Amino acid sequence: MNDASPHAAPTLADIQSAAGLIDGVVMRTPFLPAPRLSALTGADVHVKYENLQATSSFKERGALVKLLSLTAGERKRGVVTMSAGNHAQAVAYHAQRLGIRATIVMPRPTPFVKIAATRGFGAEVVLFGETLAESQGKVSEIVADTDALLVHPYDDAQVIRGQGTVGLELVADRPDLDAILVPVGGGGLVAGIAIAVKGLSPKTQVIGVETELYPSMQAAMRGEQAECIGESLAEGIAVKHAGKLPVAICKRLVDDVVVVSERKIEEAVAAYLMFQKTMAEGAGAAPLAALLSDRARFHGRRVGLILAGGNIDPRLAASIMVRELAREERIVAIRIFISDRPGVLAAISAAIGEHGGNILEVLHHRTMLNVPPKGASVDVTIETHGPEHAGAIMAALADMGYRVERLDPPVTVS
Repeated sequence: MNDASPHAAPTLADIQSAAGLIDGVVMRTPFLPAPRLSALTGADVHVKYENLQATSSFKERGALVKLLSLTAGERKRGVVTMSAGNHAQAVAYHAQRLGIRATIVMPRPTPFVKIAATRGFGAEVVLFGETLAESQGKVSEIVADTDALLVHPYDDAQVIRGQGTVGLELVADRPDLDAILVPVGGGGLVAGIAIAVKGLSPKTQVIGVETELYPSMQAAMRGEQAECIGESLAEGIAVKHAGKLPVAICKRLVDDVVVVSERKIEEAVAAYLMFQKTMAEGAGAAPLAALLSDRARFHGRRVGLILAGGNIDPRLAASIMVRELAREERIVAIRIFISDRPGVLAAISAAIGEHGGNILEVLHHRTMLNVPPKGASVDVTIETHGPEHAGAIMAALADMGYRVERLDPPVTVS
């Protein structure tokens, strides 16, 4: 394709040639059946593990193709981009490999793990603004001051061309797919996949997935103005304005764009951890969230999920796991009102242990006004096998003469 035309949509042939450019440098990620997710959702689920890339996301594809398209003179000028994390790491990583100076502007709320990784790849990181849109304004200043070349995260034909190689691999591995669910922020990935898939397997549906807090592509395809606000677990797709070129491509080739709740995204992150033993950031888990949100639509169909990235803050991932265990009542917090005398705590601990519960945390309160002067309350967080087991433990404590209450939300487990 014409390297001087960043706003001309790439063709299937352009994407096929891009695959040759990145071959041996960017991983051809596995696209594997997921029997446990199939059992959970009722669809025949396969997962594309882009979280296995060197920078843990698909963004390497487009970043590398764009950097390889630069002339020698453009490389000397250096590059600059704005990103909430994954594009930043991809540009930094491949710019370092190619000897190109890179400056990355990241919103201040970007997870620390993404900031540290980007700096680790040798880029200069500038933290500016609360949103990607505010970061973009800073990029414009840097371009004006330094003459660096902008590597846009999604509104660039070369980037879309690189992202489209995911679609080539999907069809090569499973040409019989009924639908592919793709996370959507600015739209570069879904646009590139749509060009590749519709060119090779027109019957396969390409469906974009956005968080309900940032439905920019869905609104753009409907000719509407999106209301985008809020702090999303899927910060990688929390984009207020989809790219002009991706929107034009999606209007032609994408079958549908759906939105999912933050609650379902959290559930999907936990499902990847528990069932697939793999790390998915919020944006990467959005396609599974869509499947969990509308099981009937995809029941019995062959569905491909793009696990686009795995760069999630470990502390956040741990919190999500504990919250999911609490929802399943495999971690339960209870408050027990007791007499403040020796041996009571030992008796309670023994009863919980005899009934198969595992005590994770204990908080003892003596000064609360809702207990008698000679009484106390004990908050106990217990690991159980599920709701029935939790109920049996609470019933056993009640039979011992204690007043027992459930706590919601449960006590935080460190």
